[in-house]
Amino acid sequence: MALTLVEPSVELYGAWWEAHEEWGPGLHEDGFGLAATDEVESPDGFAAWVERVKAEDSTCRWIVEDGRVQGGIALRHRLNDVTGHIGYGVRPSARGRGLATWALGAMLDEARALGLRRVLLVCLEGNEGSARTIERNGGVLEEVRGDVCRYWIELPAAGEPGVPAEKGADG
Repeated sequence: MALTLVEPSVELYGAWWEAHEEWGPGLHEDGFGLAATDEVESPDGFAAWVERVKAEDSTCRWIVEDGRVQGGIALRHRLNDVTGHIGYGVRPSARGRGLATWALGAMLDEARALGLRRVLLVCLEGNEGSARTIERNGGVLEEVRGDVCRYWIELPAAGEPGVPAEKGADG
C-alpha cells in the first residue's frame, strides 16, 4: 500500500470525483474544505475550488493510496471554536483501516511545525470511529456541547517529553 498525503491538485480530478461520488448526495466530506457554493462538476469549477482551498489560511491534504483519493484532512492555522483546528474524512469504503489515524498523526506534525502547542478537534457524539482516531493521537475529551465532543491534543515541541526527536519508518 502506497499511502501519502498530497496537496489538492487538478490532476487528481478523476480520483477525487470517485471519492466524492461514493459519499453520495447530502453527506458531508470533512477535510476537503468543500462548501455548498463550490461547483466541482466541471473541470473549470473544480480547478477554481482547488485554488480556493490552496489559498486559505490552512494546510489541506488529500489521503491518497495507490492513486485513489481515500479522504481529506485540513489543518486550520487559526482556531475555529466550532470546527476546531483539524477536520478529516475518509470515504466509506476505506474506513476502519487506520487511514484517518495515520493522516491525523501526520497533520499533528504539521501543526507542531507551525508552532501550535495544542489543537482542538471535534466530532459528533456517537461517532465512535472519529473519537477513537482522535484518542489514538492523544486527544483528551474536554466536554460535550450539545451533540459535539471537543477534544484537545497537546503538542509539545520536538525534543520535549512525549515527542520523539526523530520518527522511524513505523511512525
